[in-house]
Amino acid sequence: MAHQILQYMLSGLSTGAIYSLIGIGFAIIYNSTGIINFAQGEFVMLGGMLTYVFLALFDFPLPAAMGLAVVLTTAVGVVFERLAIRPLRNATPLSLVIITIGGSILIRGIAMLQFGKDTHAIPAFSSNEPLTLAGATVLPQHLWILGITLCIIAVNRFFFFHTINGKAMRACSHNRRAASLVGIGVKRMVLISFAISSAMGSVAGIITAPLTMTSYDVGIMLGLKGFCAAIIGGMSSGIGTVFGGLLLGVLESLGAGLISSGYKDAIAFIILLLILFIRPQGLFRKAETERV
Repeated sequence: MAHQILQYMLSGLSTGAIYSLIGIGFAIIYNSTGIINFAQGEFVMLGGMLTYVFLALFDFPLPAAMGLAVVLTTAVGVVFERLAIRPLRNATPLSLVIITIGGSILIRGIAMLQFGKDTHAIPAFSSNEPLTLAGATVLPQHLWILGITLCIIAVNRFFFFHTINGKAMRACSHNRRAASLVGIGVKRMVLISFAISSAMGSVAGIITAPLTMTSYDVGIMLGLKGFCAAIIGGMSSGIGTVFGGLLLGVLESLGAGLISSGYKDAIAFIILLLILFIRPQGLFRKAETERV
């Protein structure tokens, strides 16, 4: 039984790492614009699907296919911000959220027309020979997922705390008006936030595709679970969302293994509802007070 629990937890950590990356993408855009970008899941889908296209149709090496997929997905995110978000400067947050939902449907529809409805897989980054750890079996791809996620989180933290643009984005997240008054280009910061979040989403789609495969509609559920991770973490683009994603992945894996796999997807939304009812500011964020 102990070995089974360890197996579920290791699998959950790998899945949770994916949710963390997607959740951080949600949080970055929310902190810079105040809206929830429900097209984030489609960036995840594009990462996996474009990598497959470059591998299958153009016979590119795996690293080159992955790099091009990230670049093109980032370009899609930038175009989406320029054409759909920036022109509506005075729109309400609700209107912008609806626009992101419409953008998600549009991107998914174009992907279905271009790539078809079939499910595809990309090769694992290294051997498929399982590894044994304390009686539990781990695929090398799980280690790749954890390692790449940790590297991206470290780079993300360095960017936001030790670079000019990162500090400017943090300033915009606290007070956009004050940031603009001291000379920070708020529009440029919003554009950078979409570029970063789409790039992170594409990486999440690429590293998970060898395990779960990819298709035109894979981003729907992954996007919603990434959103759950961001809510658990208090919409923080830092360690709170990382812990939220890992917690969600572990609980989901334990629930699927110990109760029933049929409840796997439901567990994420049950946790989301509980968080919203009991602690709406998230588990890892202090409640904010507003001075009147």
